[in-house]
Amino acid sequence: MRSPLSPFHLVVFTLLLIALLLVIQLGLISLAFDKLGLTTSQGMLLLFASLFGSSLNLPVSSIPADPPQPQPQRTDIEADHLIPLPPFTGRTIIAVNVGGCMVPVVFSASLIHHFPLSGQELLLAIALVSAVCYWLSRPVPGLGIGMPPLVAPLAAAIVSITVNHELAAPLAYICGTLGVLIGADLLRLKDVAKLGTPIAAIGGAGTFDGIFFTGIVAVLLT
Repeated sequence: MRSPLSPFHLVVFTLLLIALLLVIQLGLISLAFDKLGLTTSQGMLLLFASLFGSSLNLPVSSIPADPPQPQPQRTDIEADHLIPLPPFTGRTIIAVNVGGCMVPVVFSASLIHHFPLSGQELLLAIALVSAVCYWLSRPVPGLGIGMPPLVAPLAAAIVSITVNHELAAPLAYICGTLGVLIGADLLRLKDVAKLGTPIAAIGGAGTFDGIFFTGIVAVLLT
């Protein structure tokens, strides 16, 4: 199910593409791909799949939800920046975002298969980043769960270097990605029912920026 994008979000999407092209020109993206054992073409496929998949949410379930709280009067400019949502029906649809959840999880599973990371290292790193993401994420009425976009990559970089310096890059991507999904999404599902939002996407909305940039920033910081 596609969520309609407002003009504001289309501008942000375009700026992200421009920023990505600039990073590619600087050669930093090739360094990140190399650390993850990817060729340039494979890395570009991953990035663009994540970016373009961010607009696609696949419903998987629904939960009973409280009615939304009255929102303050918004200006015309603020209203234009919002993504239109379907009317509230007493339940919140739980969806999975393709770019912010499915693509990063599949790639994380591939990294776990190809790099000799122990189960203890993976569990420790994921648990630490999940705790940070849970602590710093916040419910956003009418939307879902939000979190500052640089929290996950910074936490993942620090944790991965501490836990396994030699394999810090793949570990940073794995624990950053799964840390956001677990700490800021799955552990916050109990809060979603109180927000009165019609749709809540795992890996989408407020947490997508953190997951998307984790794959780039966390690797470059290690």
